[in-house]
Amino acid sequence: MGVNPHGELPLPLDRSRFNLDTSGVVGVFGGEQAVSAMGTIPLYKNWKYLGWYNSPGSYEIAKRYGGLAKSRFFDGLFPGSRSDPATLFEMDGIKGPKFEAAHSGTVIEETSYLADLFMKECHELDGKVVKGRPTQPVGVTIADLKHEPLTDVKIEQVVSHSSIFSCITILVSLGTCITCACMGDGFSSSMILLGTLVGGISCFVIGSGEFVFTHPAPAPGSPPGDGIICSEKEIVLLRGKEGAVNSVTRGKFGLRFKSEPNYHDIGWCSVLLMVQFLAQLLLIPQGTLFGQLMFIISIAVSWGHNMWLSSRNKEKIQRRILMKEVLREPKLIKYTLPNRTSMVVFILLASRTEKMERLLNNLLPNETKVWEKWKATIIERLREGKRLEFQPSEWEVPDFDHEERSLLETLYKDASSAWYAHDNLCKEQGDIV
Repeated sequence: MGVNPHGELPLPLDRSRFNLDTSGVVGVFGGEQAVSAMGTIPLYKNWKYLGWYNSPGSYEIAKRYGGLAKSRFFDGLFPGSRSDPATLFEMDGIKGPKFEAAHSGTVIEETSYLADLFMKECHELDGKVVKGRPTQPVGVTIADLKHEPLTDVKIEQVVSHSSIFSCITILVSLGTCITCACMGDGFSSSMILLGTLVGGISCFVIGSGEFVFTHPAPAPGSPPGDGIICSEKEIVLLRGKEGAVNSVTRGKFGLRFKSEPNYHDIGWCSVLLMVQFLAQLLLIPQGTLFGQLMFIISIAVSWGHNMWLSSRNKEKIQRRILMKEVLREPKLIKYTLPNRTSMVVFILLASRTEKMERLLNNLLPNETKVWEKWKATIIERLREGKRLEFQPSEWEVPDFDHEERSLLETLYKDASSAWYAHDNLCKEQGDIV
């Protein structure tokens, strides 16, 4: 085996004239996955300690999280709109469905992101199918919120048992770094080490935010917060104290850092990430071909790890935290009503609201004489506590023509379907619904 001019053993691939162009993978490659992976870290317990690897996408991460820092220096270095941590980490910013209170009459046109999460949780439930006239089925979930959360709660992070993937990634970065050093490639070794150190520091700082849940305190003497959140195919009846209900409709997840409101520690981490990007861009091409291959191997494994992290469904994790940690597993009962008319009657029965006319008109704004007749009959019977069972004589109204009588008969039968479904539910649940 020959030796190089300095009397040392030749490096692997020393005779190759091929040179890798690593500029495409330094800082930019894998940026989207790296940013998404960084956003999952605050949700998992102890994952902030597992970022010691040479991660790609340092430039993208710096641009994303550098915007949190507030000062003239950071505003100039990371220009653009300023955002809060909750929005940046995708814990807020999505508008929830409309909420209408059953007792107070309050209407919230756009609820919080947590209401959207709660609605999706209910949408995935299997409901008991109610027989009746099929048009467009509507799911109705009755949610009894027994637990009233405090207005400011620190949330326990999810325990993950998959840290072995992070450990393998860390070992690959350290191994490639040491291998390059043993082969005398100081440029590649130092750049892998720089990426590992910057990644670990950034992950620790950005992952040190305290995961919290907050919601506004209810006013003293507030009536029960019962109400509905609704979409075209899903209705959820929230029942419970005002504080329990507004934890869904107005509650928020967030991250609380010790450095707020200026977030200078996150700003300096972003500066380090920019330094990493520039240093690797300039110095990796100075390394040997073997060292460049080692660098790309560390980047490729880290990219796979980031892609695995970013593939984890953050929304489902947040839903699980909402249902278990915040609301303490509320009781959910779901029915699938065959049409919207049956759904509205079922909601009126389950909500036990005194403002039935307003709720009925909001959910079914139809104002023809047939609908007005039907609404008046339904309201009267509900107020008197009568069964929603109807005889042919009740839809044979002299002032109505054949088509109007046929429609009224149909609507009465829809109401009866809902009444029987609710009556069976009361029997199953011991008349608590």
